[in-house]
Amino acid sequence: MKKRHQHKHYSEDQLIRMGAEAPAMLLERGITRGEKIGAPAEKLVKKGGHYWHMLGPGLTTGASDDDPSGIATYSQLGAAYGYRFLWMAPYLYPFTAVTQEMCARIGLVTGRGLAANIRQHYSRRVLKWCALLLFIANVTNLGADLGAMAQGVKLLAPSLSFGWLVVAFAVFSLGLQIFTPYAKYARYLKWLAMVLIGYIFSAILAHLDWGNVLAHGFIPQIPFNKDGIIMFCAVLGTTISPYLFFWQTSQEVEDQVQKGKTTVKLRRSLLTRDDVKSMRVDVWSGIFLTVIVMFFIVAAAGGILFPHGITNINTASQAAEALRPFAGNATYFLFAIGIIGTGLLTIPVLAGATSYTISESFGWKEGLYRKLTQARAFYGIIMIAMLVGLAINFIGLNPIRALIYSAVINGLVAPVILFLIVRLASSKKVMGQWVAGRVTRTIGWVTTLAMAVAGIAAIVALV
Repeated sequence: MKKRHQHKHYSEDQLIRMGAEAPAMLLERGITRGEKIGAPAEKLVKKGGHYWHMLGPGLTTGASDDDPSGIATYSQLGAAYGYRFLWMAPYLYPFTAVTQEMCARIGLVTGRGLAANIRQHYSRRVLKWCALLLFIANVTNLGADLGAMAQGVKLLAPSLSFGWLVVAFAVFSLGLQIFTPYAKYARYLKWLAMVLIGYIFSAILAHLDWGNVLAHGFIPQIPFNKDGIIMFCAVLGTTISPYLFFWQTSQEVEDQVQKGKTTVKLRRSLLTRDDVKSMRVDVWSGIFLTVIVMFFIVAAAGGILFPHGITNINTASQAAEALRPFAGNATYFLFAIGIIGTGLLTIPVLAGATSYTISESFGWKEGLYRKLTQARAFYGIIMIAMLVGLAINFIGLNPIRALIYSAVINGLVAPVILFLIVRLASSKKVMGQWVAGRVTRTIGWVTTLAMAVAGIAAIVALV
């Protein structure tokens, strides 16, 4: 006689403690949030809901990697070289994800942000110089993104004023960071990340030859000329960006504070293996979204613009306008909406990452969970970053040249920060039982070396 299947009941707290193992356990046992097996569609929705609940800092950090400047870079990559660089998206996935996972792990284990850890264990002078350079790079990128958002709106409503749009976006983003409680702010960023899916649909609606796309999508090719090397380095710098390292680490801390772990001691002592597994699911999911969107943007530009001889794309809005005659209005509108949405997501990340880095470097109180009166210096840096980024759009600085300078600065800083990240993640003194494994360390060192070589190559090519 067959045994009757017994349904197990789990509370919400128990499911949260399951962490990264929860999706597999739910699929195997057919359970979710203490309820019995229902209709297949209902079970799927509930399991998907639990997965969505696990996503947080990793998703928003990964999604912010595809900012308007990055979209312009990926569009130029496809327009200038067709499918020749398409392989970079899948190949960059493990390197980017491992880097961000190390940052997230450092935040979870130590209960402090990345700059605070570097300040405690390594040279403060090196950290302060890196913080200064990152401020310059981040606010430059922030300014370019503000301008790109304004241009994105003008694609949909040409009569609106560019200047007023830039100011409106800056004020709106600043207001969200200062006056919105962190719990609501984090949910806003999480849902806003979904705007990136529009780029996937925009490429699908463009009716590409997907057999040809896949045939070229996994074969490494690098044109060994000046422009090809610069583009290769630009993509590396756009995808593996220093501001993401600091934001990821600090957001893990913010997330723990939101869960009631309000002191460093609590954050360190209450960390569980399930917390680490959940973090890994979150980070790898966020980076997957980043690289899949990169893949589709390069594919759209490479399959449409390159064959028609449109090889020079300077901004994301220009890419949308160039695609419109060949891919149709749907692709055009999805590109335009994506520019606005990704800008709304990335601008707070750039400003916030800048403030985390500087505040932690000098030992000031920091954190979006704090009120303005509790962390005046932290919010003051956010305000300054936003004002400088805003000013960039009115002083006549060429946005493309500004992004090139930003990429060069990132190329100089990224290898130094990556070196310190791998050292921190590999230190038993810092990480205890949560020290990074051999595979993680190896990938981390390879990434550090690759970024160092790419930074040097970009500087030599530009000079």
